[in-house]
Amino acid sequence: MSVEDEVFRIQKKIGKISTSSDGAGQDQALDLLKALQTLNINLEILTKTRIGMTVNELRKSSKDDEVIALAKTLIKNWKRFLASPAPPGTPKESAASKESTNSNSGSSATKSSSATKSNSSSGKDKSSSSSSSNSTKDKREEKKPSSAQTSFPAGGMTDAVRLKCREMLANALKIGEVPDGCAEPEEMAAELEEAIYMEFKNTDMKYKNRIRSRVANLKDPKNPGLRSNFMCGAISAKQLAKMTPEEMASDEMKKLREKFVKEAINDAQLATVQGTKTDLLKCGKCKKRNCTYNQLQTRSADEPMTTFVMCNECGNRWKFC
Repeated sequence: MSVEDEVFRIQKKIGKISTSSDGAGQDQALDLLKALQTLNINLEILTKTRIGMTVNELRKSSKDDEVIALAKTLIKNWKRFLASPAPPGTPKESAASKESTNSNSGSSATKSSSATKSNSSSGKDKSSSSSSSNSTKDKREEKKPSSAQTSFPAGGMTDAVRLKCREMLANALKIGEVPDGCAEPEEMAAELEEAIYMEFKNTDMKYKNRIRSRVANLKDPKNPGLRSNFMCGAISAKQLAKMTPEEMASDEMKKLREKFVKEAINDAQLATVQGTKTDLLKCGKCKKRNCTYNQLQTRSADEPMTTFVMCNECGNRWKFC
């Protein structure tokens, strides 16, 4: 199958996905765009198939970040053909060749050849007009901000997903003031993304969740210490790539969690203390008389002891003096 036929086949499938009202088939759309990326497409194929317009329609209708980023990358690469000279073998040359072949066939043949040449020229004018319209539309698309374009050098990176993740990390690191003497946010973002990618070896859901977790914690206005420690080198990229949410939490959140843990331990210890079982006390919740009580001196020595009661049936607790 030729490249042109393959492009037509992919175009039909993309057309069905872009016109779908429920937004389904985004995984298939991503596979089709990757297939287009591997094909050797030239200006002649772009003009005949109008695949650029089809990919642009898919970009507008899609809600998937990967599909949008890859579609923009393809459109940007195809724009380079607009500045290249047209390849030989255009309709005008074919008509001229046909005219020279039939030049000795008489006046009627000459008239027919002239008419053919005129129609061919008209067809070329329409094709030129269409190409000009596509060029204007592509220029308008170029002015729009692209999520796949980053403000830092890609360094040979071609994966649209990884480029987007690096951009998100860089934007998170730019929040607030960057301490003096620290590295650039773009460099630190690329180093952190590389460490996360090396752990998973792909850009699946685990990779994306890890990226989102780092971005959320670095952007947290209540946790500026994490961002500054990473920017200044106190925390390396490999360490931050594997840190748990508890380790990335702010000092205030860590103290709050410690308080909750201590309270939970105290409650557990109180529940496990061996008390005295009795059927003289009635639970106010389940109305049963299967209780255990403990007496502790919680006030001064001349005051009576406080009795803590727990229902063995429903776990209800209360105290009385």
